[in-house]
Amino acid sequence: MAYDITIYTDGSALGNPGKGGYGIVLISGKYRKELSQGFKITTNNRMELMAVIVALEQLKYKGCNVTVYSDSKYVVDSISKGWLANWRRNGFKGKKNADLWRRYLEVSKGQNVVFQWVKGHADTPGNLRCDQLAVAAANSQNLLDDTGYNSAMENNMDFD
Repeated sequence: MAYDITIYTDGSALGNPGKGGYGIVLISGKYRKELSQGFKITTNNRMELMAVIVALEQLKYKGCNVTVYSDSKYVVDSISKGWLANWRRNGFKGKKNADLWRRYLEVSKGQNVVFQWVKGHADTPGNLRCDQLAVAAANSQNLLDDTGYNSAMENNMDFD
């Protein structure tokens, strides 16, 4: 049996780079789960992508029919327009956030994932809730290190 999962995601960076966070709302039938986490220094694009990854990591079964709603053109277009497939073929040479894109490819294996872009800060309740969660996480005291961002900065790599 394939489960139908609806996921809303959003990322936030207070300054870009700056403190950041992601927010997630997962819905499956009558079940709803909200997740968020903040980071000491990161970028908005990393948080947008991290939200999708962490949401997919929550799925307990393969073969789910997953619809991801995101206000990130960066994430939605990269996947929906085939850019990610090209980056992968080219070994992610010169691509930002390669660590997260590789992680996305792993976690999305075996899932039927489709993306829907939604206008940010508009009338989509799930997206609005994710924005609240992401901003609250970025402003929290429980901030983690974004090790992928930190590693890139140490190696003088360009981000966002």
